[in-house]
Amino acid sequence: MDAVAPIPQSTSQATLGELIAEARRLLEQAGIESAEQEALWIVEHVLRLPSHHVITDRDRLLSSSELAATRGLIARRVGREPLQYILGTQEFCGLEFEVSPAVLIPRPETELLVEYVTQRISAERQATIVDVCTGSGCIAVAIARLRPHARVMAIDLSGSSLHVARRNATRHGVGERITWLEGDLLGPLAEQGLEGLVDVIVSNPPYIAEAEWATLQPEVKLFEPRGALVAGAQGTELHERLLQEAVRYLAPGGVVILEIGAGQARGLRRIVEQLPGYKFHRLVYDEAGLERVVIVERVGA
Repeated sequence: MDAVAPIPQSTSQATLGELIAEARRLLEQAGIESAEQEALWIVEHVLRLPSHHVITDRDRLLSSSELAATRGLIARRVGREPLQYILGTQEFCGLEFEVSPAVLIPRPETELLVEYVTQRISAERQATIVDVCTGSGCIAVAIARLRPHARVMAIDLSGSSLHVARRNATRHGVGERITWLEGDLLGPLAEQGLEGLVDVIVSNPPYIAEAEWATLQPEVKLFEPRGALVAGAQGTELHERLLQEAVRYLAPGGVVILEIGAGQARGLRRIVEQLPGYKFHRLVYDEAGLERVVIVERVGA
């Protein structure tokens, strides 16, 4: 790696190439693994540059306002604020979603939930699908776009999260097709007249155990909403509560599709075995080989 002399913050002039080099160096010093790529993304974002211009315009002299704006975002990233919050977006299922500290940042592995919902529900079917702990709305929005005949409902305990989710739904043209409900797990369904009529309940609920919180990366521990991450002493408390509540609403043959943490499948299987009206249908592993999704089926009338 080439040594890069620091550019003093009082410096009013620097080229694009010098700024990128400064950003890379500061991010590397902060322990950011993808420092070079993130430096480019931040610079492109602030200066509104197409990617190829970052290469062709490296000798362009930047204004003091451009330098100040870019350095401000670099300083936030050096403080380990997630890049997604800094840039304000995250890609999920091929769509760009607004994210803010009010919502959990969508992860690639959560796309498995959408995949298995769409496997279960055909494109022509007029099914009822409920997304619990919707957060940014990424799951509900992706499903609504992929299954245009489905009735999609999205629930979250946080009103702030629902504001973000609604904007994302509008952004992707499905705002009028999703019913938004504020409340704890399936509580808001009590007045919807859906007893025995729901085909799929899908959720990425909090599943981190209390003891694991201190071990999380700074980006997660210091910036993402704790309530969207920590479930309790075991990490599966909300999964169990959700299953207990879901039996009232699921149609026979309906399913609950849940994201889980590594090592939680055995405990979830035990919970399912102790609850009447269910059978454990499937465990799905993510690309890293970690337990990631459990599918539980409603049996009986």
